[in-house]
Amino acid sequence: MEGEIDHRSTRRDYRHGQLHRKDLDPDPWLQMARWLQDAKNAGNFDPTAMALATSNASGHPSVRYVLLKHFDGQGICWYTDSRSRKGQDLSVNPHAAAAFYWPENDRQLRLEGTVELLPETDAESYFQQRPQGSRLAAAASVQSREIPDRKSLEERVTGLAKKYSGRSIPKDPAWRGYRLLPERFEFWQGRPDRLHDRFLYQKASDDGTSWSIHRLMP
Repeated sequence: MEGEIDHRSTRRDYRHGQLHRKDLDPDPWLQMARWLQDAKNAGNFDPTAMALATSNASGHPSVRYVLLKHFDGQGICWYTDSRSRKGQDLSVNPHAAAAFYWPENDRQLRLEGTVELLPETDAESYFQQRPQGSRLAAAASVQSREIPDRKSLEERVTGLAKKYSGRSIPKDPAWRGYRLLPERFEFWQGRPDRLHDRFLYQKASDDGTSWSIHRLMP
């Protein structure tokens, strides 16, 4: 590529809201639920999309977007092929970070913590809830594995559709659920002149029932 793509003059101001200590729920899970609903109400068409960062045993990072599927007072959960790069990373380094971005509200949410596998029954239950096309795609794909062309992938899907016509599509044992157990939450609200509001929740008890809250400089 010749020349330079220069975005140093590309900018906008953040004017959609403010965040004060009094606005925060003591429970970061309830605060997260509130912000997710606010993003949906503001018209975000994919509010559960989150960037998930992992790293391998050597510390080399990788990041991709996945979809949050459910969460509770323990952690945020998603499902994927454990043979994928993120699955391989987590098998040797079970720590991860996730970030949500909701531009309609000028908000970000960051979480960091350890990751554990969900019970096989959870993965099976969710897999069977998925549309048939999604189940076929998961069954046909060894995620992140090289394949010669698109046609080869489509032929695998077609073959499985014929094989399981009128029958339930089985879940591959490698398709699993994961839960990130946060030790830190950071709620970020964009403000004019880059004087953003940032609040950090940190665990104040081992059982996760108590959190300390700190304002951070932008």
